[in-house]
Amino acid sequence: MKTVRIVVWVAVLIVAGILGWLTVGGPKSPQAVAEGPYGVPFTLVAQNGQPISEQAFRGRPAALFFGYTHCPDVCPTTLFEMNGWLQKVDPDGTKLNAYFVTVDPERDTPEIMNQYVSNVSSRITGISGDPGKVMDMIKGFRVYAKKVPLDEKEPNGDYTMDHTASVFLLDSAGRFAGTIAYQEDPDTAVKKLENLIKKG
Repeated sequence: MKTVRIVVWVAVLIVAGILGWLTVGGPKSPQAVAEGPYGVPFTLVAQNGQPISEQAFRGRPAALFFGYTHCPDVCPTTLFEMNGWLQKVDPDGTKLNAYFVTVDPERDTPEIMNQYVSNVSSRITGISGDPGKVMDMIKGFRVYAKKVPLDEKEPNGDYTMDHTASVFLLDSAGRFAGTIAYQEDPDTAVKKLENLIKKG
């Protein structure tokens, strides 16, 4: 009889523990995740040398692209396209912010980012900073980025970067609102940005 009581109490404690975990620290529902800001808090450096944090992605909708200045085609093409979209949907620059976050902070200093981005657009802000902090931010935003040596025999030599090529869209509260794929139809991209601005 004593053994049965012990088993019952153990079962009660296990159930209580599970219920407590689900109430306090369990996984969030998809709705709860969608209602919160996307990504993680960060403190990095904008291309003008000033600190920038996740708060920059609040107050207005934002378009984020993750790439690097040594990129041969995807990044310059996407930045050029982004600048064109911005001119169409928000010519005054009062409704939508855009950012270019480096996935190669070892080479892309804020100064390099400033030179690179300024040659393409005055509407897009480059973001760099301490390599470790940049990579933490990238992972927190669920962006894929991997260094690929140009010569496998020289892993510490010159390299390129594999990375996510989509543009991330955030609403004015910093919540995930969709993506624009690489080389997406221009009219579709513009429509997505127009909808993002309407959503606020």
